[in-house]
Amino acid sequence: MRLYYSPHSPFVRKVLVSAVELNLFRSIELLPSTVGPIERDKIVVAQNPLGQVPTLVTGSGNVLSDSRVICEYLNEVVNGSILPASGPDRFAVLTDHTIADGLANAALLARYEDVLRPAEKRWEPWYEAQMNKIRSVVDYFTERGGWQDGRVDIGTITLACGLGYLDHRFPDFDWRGGRSSLAVWHHRFSERPSMQATRFGVDLLIQ
Repeated sequence: MRLYYSPHSPFVRKVLVSAVELNLFRSIELLPSTVGPIERDKIVVAQNPLGQVPTLVTGSGNVLSDSRVICEYLNEVVNGSILPASGPDRFAVLTDHTIADGLANAALLARYEDVLRPAEKRWEPWYEAQMNKIRSVVDYFTERGGWQDGRVDIGTITLACGLGYLDHRFPDFDWRGGRSSLAVWHHRFSERPSMQATRFGVDLLIQ
């Protein structure tokens, strides 16, 4: 398998953490991409018309785009446990996955507004709308208490990667303030080898 990736994408990190947890990391060739929100990587576009990462080329040559699809595929390859096969547990995990994905997406949009848009065109209400969405998500997961303890699935992986992205790109945004239970959980989850090996902006450590 071949994976086009960026070391700063929370969606890529989610795929990489899942691959490590499923013992599939060594089966994946990592192909760094220069993809961005404005200039697209032509090599990636040739595989995926959206020109986005992560993009996975399977061993049989099929191309999978979108981190949700890729993570589900990896789980199916090894009949893994990061996504329940059926029933209420599956839909609960999928819902957590979607909400945590929304946090990462809002953070990316806020980042683009803050860094890429010319200052004279910056839309402050739009930026604040994205940050308020992030606040709602972290409050949502905090209010649910210790639901995350002991869980290693696509919902908790996505949440951990999203919170890690906030630390990476928004160091002045205090998402931990008043949310001690979520902060403690994230610290504990971040100590997993899969999270340590895939930290944002560093060389991947799994050998």
